[in-house]
Amino acid sequence: MTAQREWFEKDYYAVLGVPQNASAKDITKAYRKLARQFHPDANPNNASAEERFKDISAAYDVLGDEGRRREYDEVRRLGPGAFGGPGNGSFRFDMGDMAGAGGIGDLLGQMFGGGRRAGSGVGPQRGSDLEASLSIDFVDAVRGLTTSLHLTSEAVCSTCSGSGARTGTSPVRCSQCAGRGVTDINQGGFAFSAPCANCGGRGVKIEHPCGTCRGTGVEMRNREVNVRVPAGIDDGSRIRVKGRGAPGRNGGPPGDLFVVCRVNPHRVFSRDGRNLLVRVPVSFTAAVLGADIAVPTLEGDSIMLRLRAGTQPGSRHRVKGRGIEVNKSVGDLIVTVDVVVPTSLTDEQRTALLAFDSANQGKEHNA
Repeated sequence: MTAQREWFEKDYYAVLGVPQNASAKDITKAYRKLARQFHPDANPNNASAEERFKDISAAYDVLGDEGRRREYDEVRRLGPGAFGGPGNGSFRFDMGDMAGAGGIGDLLGQMFGGGRRAGSGVGPQRGSDLEASLSIDFVDAVRGLTTSLHLTSEAVCSTCSGSGARTGTSPVRCSQCAGRGVTDINQGGFAFSAPCANCGGRGVKIEHPCGTCRGTGVEMRNREVNVRVPAGIDDGSRIRVKGRGAPGRNGGPPGDLFVVCRVNPHRVFSRDGRNLLVRVPVSFTAAVLGADIAVPTLEGDSIMLRLRAGTQPGSRHRVKGRGIEVNKSVGDLIVTVDVVVPTSLTDEQRTALLAFDSANQGKEHNA
């Protein structure tokens, strides 16, 4: 199923819960709220939430980009009627008008026998979106950083600068379509324009292809992309780097690069949303009698936490405002107490504990 067919069937505005005339700011706000609610980390082992999160992400990928949103709105405006359904009478559809939407001509061309080669199209075409993975340390994910991502992908040909023609030559206008990039086809009462088979919809012919890219205008090569990782990002989060995807065709804009962040676990800390989690060992006597204990922080120093007498193993203690900052909201530090049980005792310690146990049993008996 093509992307356009999916656009016909899915109302991305409804997925995000916003009206069709919603501003870009409202769309982003709605996406962030839903993404937090249905994120897999907040809904472990919940397949329904995971699918909802995927739908939300797909909707924002389109509506969050101004160009793709315009294309989506145009496809939805045309609706299934663009396919010349029963009762529509004679209908004319120019595939060239929708080339920028990323391939509506492919769909109609296949239905009516026109067809076209993959990657060709009438007029400028937006480049494909790319996805890459970035591994970062836990502390860097909490604090944020700017780093370089190295990847191998399509890029504008360094020899011909994307023209596809050998150095010293230029593309020439297609004689079959006179540079239009489309030819007219009649199917009974249905007339439409299809990409020119002679030039592949480009409107020009490459008589002397570039030796590096073989006339495509793109080549595979290593490149470096700077990525700004916002503070507080979580494992599995996606960062959009606009314009750093695959190059466009026929003068079209490049796609976007989506960076999936993989956060390496920390040897001491973990997280639950904005809250920072840490487990601290304490002695048996400190738990029984109460004590001030040192708790490590991500900054490398420690803070003092007062335990009440009779603190139970596994109890959780909250330190306000010492968690992770996400979108200017700071979580808390949650300290879990692990009571350490001695593995060996001196005779004096054993005698003291037996005396304590005896006194405690007498108290329980009297009670």
